[in-house]
Amino acid sequence: MSLPEIVSRAEWRAARAELLDKENAVTRALDALRAERRRLPMVPVDREYVFEGGDGKATLLDLFQGRQQLVVHHFVFEPEWETGCRCCSAFLDQIGHLAHLHARRTTFAAVSRAPFTRILPFKARMGWTVPWYSSDAGDFDADFGADFGVVSERDGAAEGGELPARPGVSCFLRDGDRVFHTYSAHGRGLEGLGSTTSLLDLTALGRQEPWEEPRGRAHALGAPATPEHPRYHDEYDD
Repeated sequence: MSLPEIVSRAEWRAARAELLDKENAVTRALDALRAERRRLPMVPVDREYVFEGGDGKATLLDLFQGRQQLVVHHFVFEPEWETGCRCCSAFLDQIGHLAHLHARRTTFAAVSRAPFTRILPFKARMGWTVPWYSSDAGDFDADFGADFGVVSERDGAAEGGELPARPGVSCFLRDGDRVFHTYSAHGRGLEGLGSTTSLLDLTALGRQEPWEEPRGRAHALGAPATPEHPRYHDEYDD
C-alpha cells in the first residue's frame, strides 16, 4: 500500500500552501462556471404532466409547493421493482434539512416511474421525508433526459439485471403559473451534489447572495429578500 510521504510540519505547511493556491483557482473557476450556468436560457414547459403523491394527483406546478424554484431528483425506480436504485438511494441519503432550501424559495422533490404504492414502503424503510412523487410511468423522465441508454447493475440496479434509465436532476423556475426548465444534469453530473449550496448552484437564481453574477437575478421576479446567513432550521419563516 502506498501511503502519503512522511515529512516535517514545516514541509507539510509549504506543500499545503502550494495546493491551496490551486484550490483557490478552482474555486474561482467554479464561480465563473456557475454564473455561466445561471445565464443559460430557459424553456417553457407547456406539456401537462400528472404525478401522484401523498395528497393525490399533482401537476408540475403543484410540485413547487408555492415556491419559486423546483429541483427534481429523477430517482430510478421502475414500475416492476420492489426497491429503488442503490445509487439514487445513496444520493437521497445525502440531502440535508430542506428548510435551508425552502428559505431560498426552492423546493426539492424526487420523482420516479414506480407506482406511489411501491414508493411508500421503500421510502418508509429508508426513513426519508423528502416529497416523492410517482410519474405514473409517463414521459416526464424521458422528456428531461433521464432515460438515456442502459447502465449496468454495478451502477445501481436494485433488482438485478440492468438499469434502464439514468439518475438525474432537473431544475425549474416559475413565473406565476408559467413553468420553465432551466437546467438538467445526469450521471456523473450528480457527483458532489447533495448540500443546500450545491443544489442552489444548479438553479437559475443560485444561492441568492449579493456577490453572485448576474447581479440582481435573485429578485428579478419581485421576490422578497432571503436570509443573509443560514439559520437553525427551525428558525426560518417559510
